Amino acid sequence: MGHDDPPVTPATRLLRARGVPFAPHLYPFQAHDVARHAAQALGVEEHAVIKTLVMAADPRRPFLVLMHGDREVSTKALARLLDVKEVAPLSREEAERATGYQVGGISPLGTRRPMSVYAEATIFDLPAIYLNGGRRGFLVALDPAALRTLLAPVEVRVAQAG
Repeated sequence: MGHDDPPVTPATRLLRARGVPFAPHLYPFQAHDVARHAAQALGVEEHAVIKTLVMAADPRRPFLVLMHGDREVSTKALARLLDVKEVAPLSREEAERATGYQVGGISPLGTRRPMSVYAEATIFDLPAIYLNGGRRGFLVALDPAALRTLLAPVEVRVAQAG
């Protein structure tokens, strides 16, 4: 791999196969405050760094939630929207098993198995988003409209202050 070559991951393979333009961005990974650290390392707004969270009402049927880096998911609002009693993040092990990616490197693209995707609606108002490319310390910048086309997410409004 050359210095400017992005890592080859299931996410980058999917982007290339679908002809989606993206800009790769490598940065030194930090396990805490991942979105904030990534935004600072890349010199972008934390709001444009999109977290991929693995959640479930039933652990056998996980789904993904895409959220701005500077916001949290209101699990109560999401549970109401999904008409379930409660929604919770999966454990590290369950999230890694479901997606095929390491926590801190989970991309919504190219997951091990297909999952429903819920995306904070305001993500699509941004001119560009920075999404995990399938490896810790690796984001891909792309047009949010491409994400809409690739994943057909259900757009939700469940953000709360981080």
